[in-house]
Amino acid sequence: MNAVKRSRTTRVAAGVSAVVFLLMTGCDVPGVYRPARPASRGPFTFYVSPDGDDGNDGMSPEKPWRTLDHANTANFRPGDRLRLRGGERYRGTITLDEGEAGSAARPVVIESYGTGRATIAPRGTSGITVRDTAGVEIRNLVLVGDRKALHEGVGIALRATRPGDRGLAHVRIANVEARGFQNGISVGADDDAVTGYSDVRISDVSVHHNLEAGLVFYGPEFTADRPAYAHSGLRIERVTAYANTGDPDSDARNTGSGIALGSVRDAKVTRSVAHDNGARSAPGAQEGPEGIWAYDSTEVVLENNRSYRNRTGSRVDGGGFGLDNNVSHSVMQYNLAYGNDGPGFLVYSGQATGAHRDNVVRFNMSWDDARKLPEYGGIVAYGSLMRNLDVYNNTVVMRTDRLASAEAAGIRPPALRLRDGMNSVSVHDNIFATDGGPLVEAQSAYLPGTHQLRSNVYHSTGPWSLGWGGRRFTDLDEWRTASRQELLGGEPTGTGDDPCLRALTVPVTDPAGAENLVPRCEDEVVTSMGPQASGVDVGPVDYFGNRVPDVLRPGAAQSVPAP
Repeated sequence: MNAVKRSRTTRVAAGVSAVVFLLMTGCDVPGVYRPARPASRGPFTFYVSPDGDDGNDGMSPEKPWRTLDHANTANFRPGDRLRLRGGERYRGTITLDEGEAGSAARPVVIESYGTGRATIAPRGTSGITVRDTAGVEIRNLVLVGDRKALHEGVGIALRATRPGDRGLAHVRIANVEARGFQNGISVGADDDAVTGYSDVRISDVSVHHNLEAGLVFYGPEFTADRPAYAHSGLRIERVTAYANTGDPDSDARNTGSGIALGSVRDAKVTRSVAHDNGARSAPGAQEGPEGIWAYDSTEVVLENNRSYRNRTGSRVDGGGFGLDNNVSHSVMQYNLAYGNDGPGFLVYSGQATGAHRDNVVRFNMSWDDARKLPEYGGIVAYGSLMRNLDVYNNTVVMRTDRLASAEAAGIRPPALRLRDGMNSVSVHDNIFATDGGPLVEAQSAYLPGTHQLRSNVYHSTGPWSLGWGGRRFTDLDEWRTASRQELLGGEPTGTGDDPCLRALTVPVTDPAGAENLVPRCEDEVVTSMGPQASGVDVGPVDYFGNRVPDVLRPGAAQSVPAP
């Protein structure tokens, strides 16, 4: 697994190569001719309808233009609107270049009017391209690519190419569907562009049946000595990314992710869903897709999301959520992962930069992940020079009788897998439950000075098993004595008691019911000394949004949710 994972470091260390950059952005739309605007100052609202005429002035629903090709010749200024009659289909593309739009206070708006959403169907290229400008709002539209656009186009492409530190502020994308492109929506910055986009809001969006990814952010090559992030102030909410298949011919890079964030600062992905992505990603690829993940980024929050049944065509990745290379000061919280080929939650760094640090994984749930690749597990953490990782109050249920294939059945995935390369790792107040598979697999016999495990539940409905370095333990007390883990002030912590989880016996439903991962014991299992005593800021609420009590119970749920 290490040898395979190192290939991912090659991608990030080398930056975005020319071919990868082209594949993420789609083909460029050539500059368009811009005729003179009307003599009055504006702003103007322009209308397009199939029963219009390009000889009209386009400035009323009664005298609309007819084609996108004609509308695309307009020179859009701050405050202008381009409105397409809803329920209709328009061939062509829309391009906003540098010198157009550009005002956060008075954005250019592209939207539908009337009944339903208008559909933009480009001819083998991107649907809407915004280049070196911002102050743009795109809403209530459907973008559909053709066979050529599936390999060369983007539904909505925002691209910063100019050098300098002038930020491109204010982008809104709402109630949009993008399908049939190489990427549904991409927001990127060239290597020469010091600053990309800021104040970006993407909400109520569906990106599906695209080739490489649903929603992707990317930027210049990351440099640990002088970390810089192209994009900032991102809020991604209620985005559904599914059936983004991956490219079966792309062995050199990962394809088939739902939502991927690269080169971002201050980003939050919330109440979003990624499922059934990556099914056709290349079997020979040395890096694979994930449902929702970040790399080369800082201050990222992934919360209240679901990521399930994501696949990989190869023997790597295919997980639910991930904090990948060079991610710092970031949090995965209140998320649910289930039925993924790879790990439910992955924290990984393949670069010895020291930039992967100060991250938290808390109040998440993983249910029957690592279906295809049991060499992962429910929660997996490892990498080069990673430090300061806190993993707490998560609930992980791992059942080996539901592995995806006979090939996978030879290895039993653990609830938690720890591998070398990390320091200052704290794992506490989690529930790890299996049906006889290993509860923990640790590559080395880590000392409490570098890896501390405390106040966790380790429960198995079958034989109790825990791998610690080269030894296999079948009893909690035996492991505690040998490892010096699960001790506080010389007193034992942790338990093997049954947390009474329905998820150990009931099948995973679709969508999976998180209530099945809530302890139902009459006598609660309490192992924690509480957040104040432990000195940990656990946040205000649990997985279900219930206020965190003074004394924590283990796992993601601090109280039974109302029926």
